[in-house]
Amino acid sequence: MRIYVDTNSVYAVNAGKLDTYVPMSQGGHAVTVQAWDSTGAVFKSSMSINVAGSATGVSVSSPAPGATVGSPVHFAASASSAYPISTMMIYVDNTSVYQVSAAKLDTYVPIAAGSHYVVVQAWDQTGAVLKTPMNISVSGSAPAATNGTLISNIDQMTGWQNCTVCAGAGGNGSTASFSMTQYVGSPSMDGQSAQFWIGGSTPYSDVLWWKQLGAQSGATHFAYDGYFYLVNPGAPQALEFDVNQAVGGVKYIFGTQCDIRGARQWEVWDGANRRWVQTGIACSVPPAYQWNHVTLEFWRSGYSQATFVSVTLNGVKSYINRSFWQIPSSVNELNVAFQMDGNYTQEDYSVWLDKVSLRYW
Repeated sequence: MRIYVDTNSVYAVNAGKLDTYVPMSQGGHAVTVQAWDSTGAVFKSSMSINVAGSATGVSVSSPAPGATVGSPVHFAASASSAYPISTMMIYVDNTSVYQVSAAKLDTYVPIAAGSHYVVVQAWDQTGAVLKTPMNISVSGSAPAATNGTLISNIDQMTGWQNCTVCAGAGGNGSTASFSMTQYVGSPSMDGQSAQFWIGGSTPYSDVLWWKQLGAQSGATHFAYDGYFYLVNPGAPQALEFDVNQAVGGVKYIFGTQCDIRGARQWEVWDGANRRWVQTGIACSVPPAYQWNHVTLEFWRSGYSQATFVSVTLNGVKSYINRSFWQIPSSVNELNVAFQMDGNYTQEDYSVWLDKVSLRYW
């Protein structure tokens, strides 16, 4: 099959179907789509079309040009072109700080105090570049969120659920031995920790526990906070701390794991593609015989994207600033989850959780 524009061949494919984009100048054009079968017979369809100008560019709704804002800076923008948008990127002082494979972005970026040159840029599928530059001033760090609803001591709540096979790759892993013991006096921070144990004989078996917190459909921002304690921190393959929300026909999986034995960095869950994505933020073997403090911040957009804002481990805060499309869902729920992954020998180990909380607003 072949496409002709004004008698010039512009596209060909060795198939019985075609679906493509062809750049054309504004104005009237004579177009013919022609095909040949294996006997050499010719089939064609001709038409006249008019190519109008299209509204293209990058529209930035936040921050405003010349604005003075706090850090992390809220960026919200969309891109449009005659062809589908493939990528959007934020540059601060000519350095890339955020990227998403979508025609919209809505995220928070940490920027040092002072004046900065910012560019929000997009590419469409033809490689055309669209951009909006601006200058902004950053006044300093925005205060931590203390509003919304706080659910405390989730580790002490009854009704935790669990599974082992569903925790494996593709939701079809091998079976592990496991247990959960609540109200443990030692080790603990408040006198009532929860001990999670995994064992078994099949390497790389996993266990997932979760606690449902009710359908909080209006919640869009989340801050998970808790402490974990290990005796043999070299035993886990990975430790996973999650917040999951299903609302409006979409399930947002804020999956975050410390890949201790693999990449030795924090990884986040790409919901649409069902895969872990490395963040470049180090997460090596946690210290033994001490309480490790982890805080995770997330939020969801109105167009089915989960944004991983930051991870703070033992007082060191690192910004993730990655967004991923999510999967359809027919339920409404909000839960906190914890997963333990076995290593290549399926070495037994325990993790104690304490003072687990979730703030949402």
